[in-house]
Amino acid sequence: MAEQNSPAGGGNVYAAPEARVDDVIPEGESELAGRGVRFLAALIDGLLLGFLNFGVAMLFGYNMFSPSAPPTFATTLLLMLSGVALYMLLNGYLLQKNGQTIGKKLLSIKIVRNDGSQATLGRIVLFRLLPVWVVSAIPILGAVLSLVDALFIFRENHKCIHDNIADTMVIKV
Repeated sequence: MAEQNSPAGGGNVYAAPEARVDDVIPEGESELAGRGVRFLAALIDGLLLGFLNFGVAMLFGYNMFSPSAPPTFATTLLLMLSGVALYMLLNGYLLQKNGQTIGKKLLSIKIVRNDGSQATLGRIVLFRLLPVWVVSAIPILGAVLSLVDALFIFRENHKCIHDNIADTMVIKV
């Protein structure tokens, strides 16, 4: 009688089905981008954007290296919005066309959806970038959460939290 209730394999009939779901690397495409190359691409983008943001801040009369007073909310907001605008001016076309920033293009990597299709500019901005920008604006907590996001790259699939949110991955071109 007990044998009638057990599956052919002898396992638990009430157990959840098991399935392994891996990210799909599209046929004909390269492998996942490594941690080091992703870091270098982010460093290139960050240095370029930081240099330009410094110039914009100086144009508005704010020297972030020797401020005469703490920045006002309006100054902080203006610098954040100018940073976003500069980022999109520098990288918007490349992100739309190839899923690349300047740093990613120089290092031959790009952002794609997990199914291998091209990631749209809207997906990249709304799901990959915006959450990071919003969280990083939170004093102290933003820095910690941004670090945690970046540390997720040390998992086997080399994906940060923003990759998971956007359903994207970075591959070699």
